[in-house]
Amino acid sequence: MLKKDEEALDRLVEDVLGSAKYRGVCPELIRGIGSQELAKRRNTKEALKSTKNKLHQIGGVYFAERADYASWLDNLAGVAHKDDRAELQRVCREIMAHHASTRERLPILDQFYHTILADLAPIHSVLDIACGLNPLALPWLPLAEDATYNACDIFVPLVDFLNNYLQLMHIQGQAETRDVTQSCPTQQVDLALLLKVIPCLEQIDKQAGYRLLHTLNARTLVVSFPVHSLGGKSKGMAAYYEAHFRELVADTGWEVRTFEFATELVFVARK
Repeated sequence: MLKKDEEALDRLVEDVLGSAKYRGVCPELIRGIGSQELAKRRNTKEALKSTKNKLHQIGGVYFAERADYASWLDNLAGVAHKDDRAELQRVCREIMAHHASTRERLPILDQFYHTILADLAPIHSVLDIACGLNPLALPWLPLAEDATYNACDIFVPLVDFLNNYLQLMHIQGQAETRDVTQSCPTQQVDLALLLKVIPCLEQIDKQAGYRLLHTLNARTLVVSFPVHSLGGKSKGMAAYYEAHFRELVADTGWEVRTFEFATELVFVARK
């Protein structure tokens, strides 16, 4: 990259991080998207606008309001040490309702993990990719007592919240800020979760889904897709995403099972 192009990219990243909505986004992700947009747009102003639009599409759209992480941690701390699973689940549900992706899963949550993971329990290690608030579903997962739970997302404040949450829950593992389109985790795990992740990643890089599925070092992958848009329209999405997933794993020979829920299409693939 030429020096002037590098300087333009530096300014774009600085401008994005200077905005209230995106100051907590992983800088590597901003840099990756910004580089693409600078190459496509007529000027820096257009590239900045399109970079922010893309960040909104892949992440910002899922939080309709500012996340109140401090309050959520207080609520969790109030129930984490009680022997009351139902109360813990109630608080986790309330928090998950603040993120569009996990909110869609709430009506099926009691069946979701019980159904798709029944043959895998007990699970000793989990990697949750582009996790959002999904780690709040830990009280529903059939984990072994010594289980580790690692997660990654693009929002720094969210990652900080999740690390505090894992500590409160006495769960081994950690959350980290990571752009998985540029750097895929490679540690070996029993289970990798890619819940409604691939459509977002492929807005940045059309090969991201294929690359991630084939790079993750997981015995089992749980890969899901939405069956309707955030606006509620289905548009034949389930059929489209089933065909797309089958294409992504066509050369693998993996054992794949399909589960259809009211709000989500799920594939469980054993490598």
